[in-house]
Parts: sequence; C-alpha cells; structure tokens
Amino acid sequence: LLLSILGAPALGDPGPLEDVVIDRYYIPKICLREAQMGDFIRYHYNGTFKDGKKFDSSYDRGATVAGVVGVGRLITGMDRGLQGMCVNERRHLIVPPHLGYGSIGVAGLIPPDATLYFDVVMLDIWNKNDKLQITTLSKPGRCNRTVENSDFVRYHYNGTLLDGTPFDSSYSKGSTYDTYVGTGWLIKGMDQGLLGMCAGEKRSIIIPPFLAYGEKGYGTVIPPQASLVFSVLLVDFHNPKDGVFLEHLEVPASCKRRAVTGDFVRYHYNGTLMDGTLFDSSYSRNQTYNTYIGKGYIIPGMDQGLQGVCMGEQRRVVIPPHLAYGENGAGDKIPGSAVLIFDVHVIDFHNPADPVEIETVFRPEGCNVTTRNRDFVRYHYNCSLLDGTKLFSSHDYEKPQEVTLGANKVIEGLNSGLLDMCAGERRVLIVPPHLGHGESGARGVPGSAVLRFEVELISMEEGVPEGYLFIWHGEPPASLYEEMDLNKDGGIPADEFSTFIKTQVAEGKGRLMPSSDPEKVIADMFRNQDRNQDGKITPDELKLKSDEDQEKIHEEL
Repeated sequence: LLLSILGAPALGDPGPLEDVVIDRYYIPKICLREAQMGDFIRYHYNGTFKDGKKFDSSYDRGATVAGVVGVGRLITGMDRGLQGMCVNERRHLIVPPHLGYGSIGVAGLIPPDATLYFDVVMLDIWNKNDKLQITTLSKPGRCNRTVENSDFVRYHYNGTLLDGTPFDSSYSKGSTYDTYVGTGWLIKGMDQGLLGMCAGEKRSIIIPPFLAYGEKGYGTVIPPQASLVFSVLLVDFHNPKDGVFLEHLEVPASCKRRAVTGDFVRYHYNGTLMDGTLFDSSYSRNQTYNTYIGKGYIIPGMDQGLQGVCMGEQRRVVIPPHLAYGENGAGDKIPGSAVLIFDVHVIDFHNPADPVEIETVFRPEGCNVTTRNRDFVRYHYNCSLLDGTKLFSSHDYEKPQEVTLGANKVIEGLNSGLLDMCAGERRVLIVPPHLGHGESGARGVPGSAVLRFEVELISMEEGVPEGYLFIWHGEPPASLYEEMDLNKDGGIPADEFSTFIKTQVAEGKGRLMPSSDPEKVIADMFRNQDRNQDGKITPDELKLKSDEDQEKIHEEL
C-alpha cells in the first residue's frame, strides 16, 4: 500500500495518481486485529469529489456498510484502502479513476474519470473461521463447580459492539439476566461463552456475527453482521436437579448425638448470595434462630441441611432456589432464582421428649444413702450453655447452694439430676429447655436453651413429707399437750414450744424439716398452732397434722 499524508508540500501538479493515497489520521492505541483479505468488515464512510461535493454517505442512509474486503466486491481502490485497518481506525482515502469507476463513471452520480475521496471509520472485523474469544478478567480463588449445559445462570453484563458502542446492560435494568444455558434461549456465542464459568468470575466474550444475530441484527441497536462484546459477571448458577450441598467446616471431635426430624435446634447463621452479598444474619440481632427441623417451619433446603448436625458444628449449607425462595425471591434482599449460602453454627438442639441426661463423673465408695425428694441438700454447681458460655456458678458465692428437693425451688431438670446422689458425688447434667427455663428463658438464660450443669453434692439431710415441718420417728407422746406445757400453767408460749421441739430433736425422737434456719421452722410451727394468734397454744388449738388431715377427709365426706 502506498501510504502518504494529505496536504504534504509538493511542487506543481504531481499528475495522475497511480495508486490509492491513504491517510491514517486516527489510529487507536490498541489494535488487536487488522482487516485482511477475505475478512468481513463493517464501516461507515462519506464519499466526496475533490471540490467537497458529496456523492454518497452511509451516514445519510442510517446504516453501516458490511462486506468482504479484498475479493473484488468493492471498487479496487476501496478494497486496497480498507486493508490493514484496525477497529475504530479512521482513514482518508483518495481513489484515482482507474481504481474507482474509470472512464464510464456511474450515470447521474459519478462522472467519468472522477477522483474519489472517502472518509472511512472501521467498526467491525471478523472472519468466517473466527471462534469465540474468551478472556478471563478475574476469577475467585475458590471454585468448586463450573457452569454446564442445562444449568440456570444469573449474570450481569455490559454489551457493546466491537467499536465500543453500548447496546445493552443488565446493570441499567437493576437486575441480573436469568436463563438456562445450552437450551437455545441465548445466542449461540453466549451459550458457549458461559460454559466453564465459576460463580463470581468475570469474563470478556467476543462473539462473531454468525454466533450472534447474523445478517438480520437485532432491532435498531445491533446492526447486521455485528460482532458483539460482552463483559459478564456470573452472579450464581444452579441446576434444577441440584439438591442441598453441605460443607462441614468444623465438626466437634465428640459428637454423641446428631439432629433428626422433630428436634428443636438453636443456631446462628450468616446468609449470603453466591457473590458474597449478605442478606441476613442472626449475629446482627444477637439472637439465635430457633426452630424445629423436618417439619416445614423453615425453607426445605435448610430443613434438609440441618439434618445430622452435631452440637457445636459449623456447617455451610448451599441451597438451590427450588429448595429456597424460588423464582419470586423474598423481599428486596433475595432475588428470584437465587442460590443461598448459609454458614451455620449449631449452638444446641433437643427433642421435646428428651429426659435429663446424667453422667456420673465421680461416686464415692460405700454409698448407701442417696438423696430423695424432700431432702435438704447443699451442692456446688457450674451452669453453662452447650457452646461453653458460662451462665452461673455457686463458686461465685461464699457458700454452696441450699435447697429442699421436690419443693419446686429449682428447675425440674436440676431437681431430677440431684436425686439419688451421695454426698461427695459429682455429676454432669444436660437439661433440655422443657425441664429448664422453657421457651421464654430467664434472666441471663436464652429462650429454649439446653443447659449444662456440673454439680457436686456437699451434704444432705433427710427431709420430711410434703406439708410437714416436723415428724416423730415413732409414735408421738400420748399426753402431748401436758409434756409440752413445761410449767403446767395451761398455756404453751413460744419459748416452751421451742424448748420442747428442740429436746425431741436432740433426743432423736423426731426431726425438723431440714433448713438453713431451724429457728424459723420452729417459729412457723408455733404460728400454725397458735390459731388465734394470742401468743400461746391452748389444748383446743394443738393438733397434729395427721389429725387435721383426717378431719378434712371427714368434712369432704
């Protein structure tokens, strides 16, 4: 090719041109490809005579020119002048008559022996032997799976022509483009270009026209025979046949039990889309999510994903949309057809039928006497959640915890766990919430929490039956009132009553209800017998509890 610059200094008229004069007045910095003989090209041009009079223009027709270069389908001068051009390159061409329309011209349009001037911009270059051009712009470090035919994909894209002219963008619509791959719903080039992508991957895909919209183009935005450039970000994908995918991030070494249908599970979670966008988190609410599994209270994928978890396990649950929120999504944070990823930390779980779990850590030899309901016990304890969170400890106080078993003074599960213990015995108790603090929890105790107690029985005192404050080990004295009236004055004041009861206890004839404050128990007994509250007990007022109970039976009869 003869390359020259228009307007170069010259002496006189150089005479007729022998070849095309080419002025490359704009060359793009990046030229990935030059037009070669046999390539298909698309370009715009203005055609004028030397005096500037226009004889033709693709701009005026509102359509680019498309054709094959270098094979004689164009005038020879144009065929030569277009070769070697880059996309977006601009050239001035001067075509002499013998390389244009010669001595004949074009009737009514181009006179004979006319020199033609063309201002050309190259818009597109491709060849029938071209293949899809895929460039990976970025790729996540972790990629467990790539797109295959029949997968459903959600992706963002910017679409441009080869010269950079934008024609479409999912970003401008504010939503991903969602479709199946390899089923004919996309142009062939995009069907091929999405294969093998990872979620989160970015690609540039250059599609030749015969794998895009071909000779017809598309509407007013994609001309015929246009190469297309897509910048694609794959947001997520799945297959309609997919099930729940589980990844065990951390499983405790000791896992005595795994969750099954009907269990009530307390867990923390972060919920994200496949591109990492967080849509929900229990941590942000500082409260676990609590629910039954396998009963339809949660999305099917999570119902399945929590099956078999251990207490303390950390698990990743990947849920396809048909097992999550489907095509409609949920609210403004979960798009339609979105794959959901839950990073779950199981705090605890239980079943409503669970009893207290008792593990004996140490039991003294020669243990013949064990605790029963109504016994008064002293014990130390540490109470925590199953994730190790400490709640309460008797060691934080000066003395052990004291309680009468079976008197509804402690939660049912702890009461059960303290039965049949020997003094000095140590146990670990696992108390389900229905035997603990229930759904509502308590101060410092979350609702529906399973509790872990480490207990050590320090001492025990034999109790008395419910409703009694004192019992005799044998028969009571036949003349009870006379023996109790120490000064024989016909009335029993509080001091005489207290002295008599203490003597009975000291001589082993009876026992008080165990308590940390025996004086209070005796005072309660006196108050019960001093029915008119005049400070002394009369013969008519003194009654044994067994006699009172018998009188009530007769009254009921």
